[in-house]
Amino acid sequence: MADLKNRGRNREERHKGTWDPFLLNPAGSEKEEKRTCFRLAQHLVTVIVGLAVLTSAVVAKGSLLVLSTLSSPRSMRTDKERQFYMLMLVFCLVCPNFLVFLKSLWKCAFKSFVKPNFKTMAFICAIESLVSLGTAILVLIVMPQFDILTNLFISGGVCILSAILQIVFRLQSEPWKIVFPLCSLVFTVAGYFLLGLDYYARVTSYVDRQGGDCYAYIGIGIFSSLLISVCWWENPLQAANRMKATLHELDGFRDFVFCVSSVLRIIVIGGVYLLYHYFCEKSIIWTNYELKAEEWELLQIGLGLFFLQAFCAAACHWFGVVACKIHAVRMSFALPLCCTGPATLLLGLVLFIMASNSPTGIDGESIRKFCGSLASLNGKNTTSVVMLEISRSICHTSLNSYYEQWPFAMLAIEGMCMWLGFVTCTHYVWKTKVQRIERTSQLFVRRLYESCFIDLSLLLNTKMKVARAHTQDSESEIENCVIYLCATMWHETYDEMLKIITSMFRLDRYRGDPEKPHNDRFNFESHIYVDDAFMIEKETGKRVVNTYVNDLINVVIEVYRVFTHKEPDDVSIIETPYGGRLVVVLPEGNLLIAHLKDKSLIRNKKRWSQIMYLYYLLGWKGYVAKNPHKIKYKAQSMRSLDSETGNGTWYIRTQNDLETHCRKGITDENTFILALDGDTDFKPKAVILLVDRLRMYETVGAACGRIHPTGMGPMVWYQKFEYAVGHWLQKTSEHVFGSVLCSPGCFSLFRGSALMDDNVVKRYTTKSTRASEYVQFDQGEDRWLCTLLLMQGWRVEYNAASDAYTKSPEEFKEFYQQRKRWGPSTLANTLDLLHSGAETVKRNTSISRLYIFYQMFTVGSSILGPASVTLMIAGAFQFVFKITGTLSIIIASVPPVFYIILCFLLKANTQITIAAIMSVMYAFLMTASFFSIIGDMVMQGTFLTPTGVFLVSMTIMYMVTAILHPEEFGLIIYGLMYFICIPSGYLLLTIYSLVNMNDVSWGTRESNKGGVEVKKLHNVLCDKKCQLCCWDMALQVTQETENVIFQKITGQPALQAVPLLVTNQTTAQETAPVQQNDVSPKGAEKEKEKDRFEKHETKYNHVASISSSDYSSDKKSLLSSDDDEDEDDDDSMTDQTDNRIIPVSDWVYPVKDEFLKKLTSANMAKNLREQIRYVLPPSEDELCDELVLMLNDTLNTELSRVGPEDIPTNYQIEQLGEALNRHARQILKNNHKRKLELSVKRAIEKTLTAPQVKQLDEDENDFWIKLIDRYLKPINDSKEHKEQVSKELKSLRNKAVFLYFMINLLWVVATFFLQAIGNDVISIKIPKYFPNGSLSDEPLLVEPLSLMFLLSFAILLLIQFIAMLYHRVYTLIHIVSYRSKEKDYQEVDNQKVEDDYIAKNPGAMEIITIGGDDLLA
Repeated sequence: MADLKNRGRNREERHKGTWDPFLLNPAGSEKEEKRTCFRLAQHLVTVIVGLAVLTSAVVAKGSLLVLSTLSSPRSMRTDKERQFYMLMLVFCLVCPNFLVFLKSLWKCAFKSFVKPNFKTMAFICAIESLVSLGTAILVLIVMPQFDILTNLFISGGVCILSAILQIVFRLQSEPWKIVFPLCSLVFTVAGYFLLGLDYYARVTSYVDRQGGDCYAYIGIGIFSSLLISVCWWENPLQAANRMKATLHELDGFRDFVFCVSSVLRIIVIGGVYLLYHYFCEKSIIWTNYELKAEEWELLQIGLGLFFLQAFCAAACHWFGVVACKIHAVRMSFALPLCCTGPATLLLGLVLFIMASNSPTGIDGESIRKFCGSLASLNGKNTTSVVMLEISRSICHTSLNSYYEQWPFAMLAIEGMCMWLGFVTCTHYVWKTKVQRIERTSQLFVRRLYESCFIDLSLLLNTKMKVARAHTQDSESEIENCVIYLCATMWHETYDEMLKIITSMFRLDRYRGDPEKPHNDRFNFESHIYVDDAFMIEKETGKRVVNTYVNDLINVVIEVYRVFTHKEPDDVSIIETPYGGRLVVVLPEGNLLIAHLKDKSLIRNKKRWSQIMYLYYLLGWKGYVAKNPHKIKYKAQSMRSLDSETGNGTWYIRTQNDLETHCRKGITDENTFILALDGDTDFKPKAVILLVDRLRMYETVGAACGRIHPTGMGPMVWYQKFEYAVGHWLQKTSEHVFGSVLCSPGCFSLFRGSALMDDNVVKRYTTKSTRASEYVQFDQGEDRWLCTLLLMQGWRVEYNAASDAYTKSPEEFKEFYQQRKRWGPSTLANTLDLLHSGAETVKRNTSISRLYIFYQMFTVGSSILGPASVTLMIAGAFQFVFKITGTLSIIIASVPPVFYIILCFLLKANTQITIAAIMSVMYAFLMTASFFSIIGDMVMQGTFLTPTGVFLVSMTIMYMVTAILHPEEFGLIIYGLMYFICIPSGYLLLTIYSLVNMNDVSWGTRESNKGGVEVKKLHNVLCDKKCQLCCWDMALQVTQETENVIFQKITGQPALQAVPLLVTNQTTAQETAPVQQNDVSPKGAEKEKEKDRFEKHETKYNHVASISSSDYSSDKKSLLSSDDDEDEDDDDSMTDQTDNRIIPVSDWVYPVKDEFLKKLTSANMAKNLREQIRYVLPPSEDELCDELVLMLNDTLNTELSRVGPEDIPTNYQIEQLGEALNRHARQILKNNHKRKLELSVKRAIEKTLTAPQVKQLDEDENDFWIKLIDRYLKPINDSKEHKEQVSKELKSLRNKAVFLYFMINLLWVVATFFLQAIGNDVISIKIPKYFPNGSLSDEPLLVEPLSLMFLLSFAILLLIQFIAMLYHRVYTLIHIVSYRSKEKDYQEVDNQKVEDDYIAKNPGAMEIITIGGDDLLA
């Protein structure tokens, strides 16, 4: 309701100034707000992850303590049981090393292998051996000798070396924080001292017959803890920038080092185990490993504790990483890990107290009596083994002393000291700042975790300073990036343009002022490349823009009104060597540039538009950014509307300034190209999520998002599910197992340095000359570009949370024509990649040999698609019509063969019509096939048939997949439509695409409504058509013709219109159009005003045409000093030499007229109101209302003789500007708000500023001429070449059809002969089970070929399903991390902006505030 009232108020305001207050408000123009459900979900995920970290850490730590207690020589277990539990302890130590070995081996074998430096590798292996030695000694030798509480506390000493290095290298950000590592060192030493005192008290008090050999184990335990503390030596050294060369070199071959070191660690662990327990203690008896059936409890407890410890340790490590990536470092990482020790202690004490109260059903009187009763429970089944041994281990402490129990306090204080020691040592973790999406290697020093000390391992492994680049001081530089939005338009409709323009305005609102920093650290420019933008008027022969460009202009104006309630402020019209350019400054100050391509001057179509913007944005703009001294910029070309201030600083930034600022200081690695289609709809979140993927990994060259087709009708329904399945399963599996093969051009982000790599853009400019190149290069340009990136070693990724919406074909014909391009180009590019697979594997670390095999399997499955569909239809015939298998195959094969023949004989449109009819017929057959499968399961009496299991499992898999995509769950409804259209999509469409491969036309959006339209004629005085006999005659008299006739008759020079000056900044006085003949009673008055204006502005009358200088300056400010004029003498002389007469093209005038509508009196009143509201701070509401009211009265008074839809004369606008400024100064003076004059003056000048007509600067003009000449000349192939290419395309078509036909024919023939031979002769017998689990006497007979294909397809789907699960988890992590860093929209505080500017430029205030009223006062 509030929204309705708000729109009503806005409409009432608009209605006061015009009779046309109605507005087209596109969907999505409202401000994006953080949804409450997402906030709740974010907090819920944070809590769940924190609890998972705490729970898994406590279970892993507790399981290890229980195993050490069970394997202790002082336990009540038998020698065989202790030996088995000790073996489980060894497995616990080996498990993380084995996992790291497998992961590193996978990367070395299938990703990348860098030859190691053996000196560095030997150094690392020596350290790993020492760490492994210390861990094995502590866990396998020392801990079994101590009680469970001592074992819990003693592990805290592993942080001692880290604390010492922090003190030595002074790694604290503030000097006083050195107290943390000092306290850590003190607490740890105190803990070790109290440990010795505690055991001294036990020995002297004869606690549980404690012997004096414990002192040796205490010393060994302290020594082993020191060895373990070496594990995290890299962390302080990296923070201190020590051994930079060694550490940087280690990063290159870390995988190979981990392969070797993990094996070495396993050997050391095994060696310690054998050396101590076999040779020293002689406690290993090999026959004890042969467990009998009655020893199932031993096996169950031992293996259960091992798997629990290994799984929970790995889970704690994984959840810890997740906690850091979702920016929950404190609540879900540091806090749970710091509480792991106290939580484990609390849990153990609770269990002990519960057991001591009623171990046998009889309450004990004291701890000592309870401990004494435990020995009698060893052979009873009333108490579990684990609880018994935990209680017995606690009884080894001073609690069981016959004399004094107060020494137990020393054990408690020891635990407190050890806990405080590692908490203070890892204090930096609480202040760790993480980017929105961070690599694990940038969060943690080591990939390996120590499962025995999982809490300490994770905290000590967290980097003390998260690395942003090779140098720690380059944080701001590495984060800043520039995004060029590049949309290619080809005959889009008005509604389609509305989507892309609205999306660009949304991003402008999200980014805000480009001068201000942003949370996401990016700048952006929007570029639209309009193909076929011009046409020739039939009547006049003039070259003008077509209706597609007019639609684009109207969309920009309409969306600008929706977002700002006013007309565009800053618009430039520029003529270029390729056609023209429109530059619009968006409401927040970012640029929207529309490049209008003339197909007679430059190559049209999408690939050449991409080459055009790649060379312009990466080549030219990158060259300008790196070599600003080589570009001949001039000061006057940058001059703003406010002219100069006292100190030579410009206040309002021009478009050239904005373009330069956007790319300033940005490297090619942080320059991104967002490729878009002309109908793409997206939100800022989608762009930022793609940027995150490229920022996270330097090897990612491109990233694509989730594309959603839009539209209505059955064809769109089919595509919705097809797109969903393709993204849910295929795209995710490609991302997980290797690299995405195609990043669609409708919404993909490319890295500038990747595109600029060798054999990418340069190769992309190749002009097709052979038949295969026409198919691969021009029919699927986005897939070919990705293929070039993959071959150069770049990775392409997929982000499922980055949603974009694009128009999909709604008609059957348009759909087939689109897929006719996609199908052959996809196959050609995939085969090209597979052909160079060996070389690609060497270059690309993301592509392995297994991934190449996976792609070969998928390609083979797609090639056999027509045969598979044919056999599916044959199965339906066989079941429904009760015919033999061989006959059903023959009948099912007839329609495809018939359609192939028709496709060779008939035209493309007729082929599509026949395909549509056959698709309907096949839909009925597919329905019958679906019921035939169900019927077969009913007849068999079970669904446990190969076909039934496959159907049921596939249905369950798709349902689970849809549930895991909750926002897209509704798409599962279209699955039935997809199923019945399988023959059309995989059989008929394949045939149509192959047979028509020789047709390389685009197929969609071929109509050009703009090419035949006649534009409205300007300055036409008479336009008559008549017919004389058989002749058609046209009589047309224009203003120019009348002037020439008048000159011939009277001998006087013809009257000329006020010329249009082409300057960098053209005010309304200089660009107002020539007034049309006014037939109203006010016409004479206007003519007088016009004459007065012409006399007043006689300096323009000597110009006979349009000045072409892009550097001509505006008239000098009356307040400029003589010194400033002297400084500009050189530039003025240059300007005089550059002023030459160049006519402006005909297309400029109608385009300019569209934007000139902002100068109507109605629009000026609205714009002035919004401009003042924008520039004044919210605290000045009353002043704002007064200014709006008074200035609107002034505007209405000055323009009382001008209609609401008419444009005032130049003189009227000049007088209006002076009156508005005069009244504004007076109001501000009366309200004592003189410091706001600059803001109000800017608002008035923006209101009165007309669109600017410019010429391209000399350097850029030269660039475009050379670029077009080298790469983008219009293609005019000779007739002979076209005929040769046509023959080659037909030959290629015939070869492809023959190959496809033969492969599918062989598959069908093999199945046919297996059917002919019979199931009794050649078949696989599968046991038949009924739903109740009973086994049938008759087995199922399945053909080997069908079973093999079914199993292969099922395995493929299972692999894709697993990849989808993995990808879903990391997508959730990314979404949560984005929501935690999402930008909040804030109102612009313009007063602060003004104050900051005036503080930096004290002379500006004095200059601007001096006016005529002040001089008269």
